[in-house]
Amino acid sequence: MAPTGSLQVAISHQIVALQTLRLLQQQRDEEDDLLYSQQVSAAPGQPGPRENGEKGGGPAVAKAEGAGDCGQCSLGRVVESTSQLIRVEQTILKPLHQELGFPIYLKDSVEFRNICSHMALQPEGHSFDQDLNAAFQCLKTIIKKLIHSLLSLPPDPSAMANIALRQILRNLLDRKP
Repeated sequence: MAPTGSLQVAISHQIVALQTLRLLQQQRDEEDDLLYSQQVSAAPGQPGPRENGEKGGGPAVAKAEGAGDCGQCSLGRVVESTSQLIRVEQTILKPLHQELGFPIYLKDSVEFRNICSHMALQPEGHSFDQDLNAAFQCLKTIIKKLIHSLLSLPPDPSAMANIALRQILRNLLDRKP
């Protein structure tokens, strides 16, 4: 495969992964909404949703609001970081790669796509959490390898890409799942 095409192939794999992650996120949001409404309606003696649309108080509501937050936040962070990475690859790295060329590791993007596909098949629980952690680690690896690849380029043309990738990595690492 031509070196200039390898980045586009990697981006394509990551786009498929992002689409899968977004579907998972939407599905989990719908499940959380359903869980919340079931817990609120099943809580005896606890106020339900108020007429103005605000959530009612009480322990059942507090518990429902916290249901799935940790996993959903982690999934949301992986989704957001993946989206940012694809934007940087398409807008900054692609022209840079076409002009100067640098190593692209397709295996990592394929693995990321496969992990996200596998995660979509997993029910809630331990396996999903393991896959989410594996996706997080793989995304981190992709970003680190891109940063490392940019080190072989002159600093002037690669500086903006390097800064953007490091910011995505910093955001991802600051918010570990």
